[in-house]
Amino acid sequence: MAAVCLILFATAAPARAQALVADLSRHFVAITTGFTGAEVLLFGAVEGEGDVVVVVRGPDHRVVVHRKARILGVWVNAAQMTFEHVPSFYAVAASGPLAEIASETVRARHELGVEYLRLRLPPAKASPNVALEWRKGLVRNYQRLGLYPREPGTVTFLGNRLFRTRITLPANVPTGVYQVQTYLLRHGRIVSAQTTPLSVSKIGTEAVISDFARRQAPLYGLIAITVALVAGWIAHLAFRKA
Repeated sequence: MAAVCLILFATAAPARAQALVADLSRHFVAITTGFTGAEVLLFGAVEGEGDVVVVVRGPDHRVVVHRKARILGVWVNAAQMTFEHVPSFYAVAASGPLAEIASETVRARHELGVEYLRLRLPPAKASPNVALEWRKGLVRNYQRLGLYPREPGTVTFLGNRLFRTRITLPANVPTGVYQVQTYLLRHGRIVSAQTTPLSVSKIGTEAVISDFARRQAPLYGLIAITVALVAGWIAHLAFRKA
């Protein structure tokens, strides 16, 4: 399938006379019961020389980061900070080291690399040094969850024009519409760019339960507690008989 797609791009790109053409092997990822993650192939072609950078960004959301402290021997949430517009997933792949193929100005402007994500607190919330520590904590949490891969992926060229890379989505990937941004760079500057949407959604039983939990949160919580109590009671009876 990947070979067929790349061959089609090799023949179609010259006719379009575009500097950059890219697409995905699929535009929809379904999360069902037993979902263990997914891989999506991004492939494309370029006109002329250059490097390619791919950025995968999940839907932005609001995140509250907690800082724990030990009080009287018990760990409790001692402080918290709220970040707005945080990508729920963020990954980068490149055909070379980012520091070598893109200037720092370009990396900062287009958020090429997790260190360039605009995860800032309102000025009144904390001093720059304190804000930086909270930001590091947020990034560490997402890296630990596998939602911000620690190392960039690799964009591989097949000859001088065709390229591809694999987008790996973990089992806990958030749902929503992702933006897959592909950049063509020459001499440290972006000369062409393309954005392709990728939808990640729950279907089947997973979707029904998730929708019910979101729409009827109090009732869902009550049902969950009831089920847990009944399960504990049954286990207790079984233990007594044993």
